[in-house]
Amino acid sequence: EVQLVESGGGLVQPGGSLRLSCVASGFTFSNYGMTWVRQAPGKGLEWVSSIYPSTSTSYAGSVKGRFTISRDNAKNTLYLQLNSLKTEDTAMYYCALGTSKNPETRGLGTQVTVSS
Repeated sequence: EVQLVESGGGLVQPGGSLRLSCVASGFTFSNYGMTWVRQAPGKGLEWVSSIYPSTSTSYAGSVKGRFTISRDNAKNTLYLQLNSLKTEDTAMYYCALGTSKNPETRGLGTQVTVSS
């Protein structure tokens, strides 16, 4: 059974940083691309970033240059470093299996709130 467990969210001031983690189990992590998506209150799911088995990466324009996706295959863990946070980054962040921009297999999420 695939399990994805996110952590690391919290309340941060604008301009601050957070590091999100996602521990994966139930599949061979190193063989799969992985994705972060987010959902702000009252809005639809938004693709944030993906990382491929080759470790190449892609980012949404709204986060490029501020967020960094990475993976540690030895720890079956996906990361998202969030820097220069803005209020519009406030959302529930989900880790997902695969590289679809609308992934079906996601964790329960971790809340990021950016507010002064």
